[in-house]
Amino acid sequence: MARHIVASTSEIPPGGNKVVDVAGRDIVVFHVNGEFFALLNRCPHEGAPLEKAACVARLTSPEPGVYERSRVGEMLRCPWHGWEFDMRDGQSWFDPKRFRIRSYPVAVERGEELQKGPYVAETFPVHVEDSYVIVEI
Repeated sequence: MARHIVASTSEIPPGGNKVVDVAGRDIVVFHVNGEFFALLNRCPHEGAPLEKAACVARLTSPEPGVYERSRVGEMLRCPWHGWEFDMRDGQSWFDPKRFRIRSYPVAVERGEELQKGPYVAETFPVHVEDSYVIVEI
């Protein structure tokens, strides 16, 4: 799997998102509760852009009239028809056996580490003599 640098962490504010093109795919990256999640920017129902989805909490009810909120901001509600998906893995809460959003692994790495990379360029000594740049090979 190829790695793609899509944004600096400061480009996606807490509670926000950013749509990026990765290998011809529209991917939406969300910043929620200090974590980043990447999903295909299309609802599997009718193709609504998930960048417009509401980030909501998981709502459960242990008994009638009692509601519990958890995982605040980690559930997506489609802007067109209200279908809900788990941001962590794209799982549908509407029809979990048939629908899900494609999710992608996300990593946050320091710039110094990315700069090193797996490759090292060959370097040559350089010095200036009068008004000429000299490269020694």
